[in-house]
Amino acid sequence: MTKLKERIVDFIEALGPITVSEYMALCLSDPKHGYYMTRDPFGRVGDFTTAPEISQMFGELIGAWLVAAWHALDRPQKPLIAEIGPGRGTLMKDIARTIGKLEPKLRENAGFNLIETSQKLGRAQATTLEGAGGRFDWRQSIDELPRQPLLIVGNELFDALPIRQYVKTPNGWRERVVGLDDTGNLTFLAGAGSVDPSLLPPGHAQALDGAVVELAPARMALMQSIAERIARDGGAGLFIDYGYRNPGVGDTLQALLKHAYDDPLAHPGEADLTAHVDFSALAAAARQASLDSHFATQGDFLLDMGLLERAGSLGAKADEATRRRLSDEVERLAGPDHMGTLFKVLAVAPKGLALPAFPQPD
Repeated sequence: MTKLKERIVDFIEALGPITVSEYMALCLSDPKHGYYMTRDPFGRVGDFTTAPEISQMFGELIGAWLVAAWHALDRPQKPLIAEIGPGRGTLMKDIARTIGKLEPKLRENAGFNLIETSQKLGRAQATTLEGAGGRFDWRQSIDELPRQPLLIVGNELFDALPIRQYVKTPNGWRERVVGLDDTGNLTFLAGAGSVDPSLLPPGHAQALDGAVVELAPARMALMQSIAERIARDGGAGLFIDYGYRNPGVGDTLQALLKHAYDDPLAHPGEADLTAHVDFSALAAAARQASLDSHFATQGDFLLDMGLLERAGSLGAKADEATRRRLSDEVERLAGPDHMGTLFKVLAVAPKGLALPAFPQPD
């Protein structure tokens, strides 16, 4: 039993079940034993591989998008280029390099910021960015950023924020909690808390007993904070994650350990916990701040930004093995059987702003 699991079991024995949201927060962010506080989970030796680790082309195309967005904003002076939840720092490194090639003036005048709460990951990011040139600043939250126009990116950010789950019972929808079974093991239970029916997705009334719906107030709060910041100071945001465009009934909570699915209750603090992202809810939060929202699949976004052309350029003078590798990377990033369809892209920006890869707002 992991140390965190022991703590959770002791807590439940003393005070009773905890919500799924509380369980996720403990597993991921506990200061001593939380998943993101104690390990580097990325890459082959970790538990999962993100798009920036698959190919440099991912970060290069996002860097190109940021340059185009800066031009669409009429090239504001001293903008902030920020990544929230920056992983190992690979994406930021590729973004900064690309901006330096495409728009040196922007690279020189922009402030580059990484918003990170984990000291361990912050050290990994600093190592990755050694030799990248220029200055990089670390912040604990978006509230610590200076008051300047903001170009912000988040890749696989929202899926790791805690969610609330509600389960259908004969007595209505009840909040799902984590408690103990008769043998003292962690188990999911239906708690006493209920939910405002107006918050539930279409089709909830026809759901069978045992069905689960998910709400994510923590995600909404973060998007509202980002959107309000952009509405106040100018800028744009780009967010990539796996999820769905429209809300529905279904349990998407999952754990990953060593690149394989795991029981979410089996290894607290040692496995990554995530849930699929409701992009319609994030878009609604942005619109509440009077921003436009733009939506695409990751495959369409990358192809529109020139993924095939970039792969062709990199492979033009390369050997056959390198060309095969580039082809595989294109397929993994944009193919419908890989990340291309499952992963979605949401851009938020001031109303009327023409953004690359997004012909018009949703």
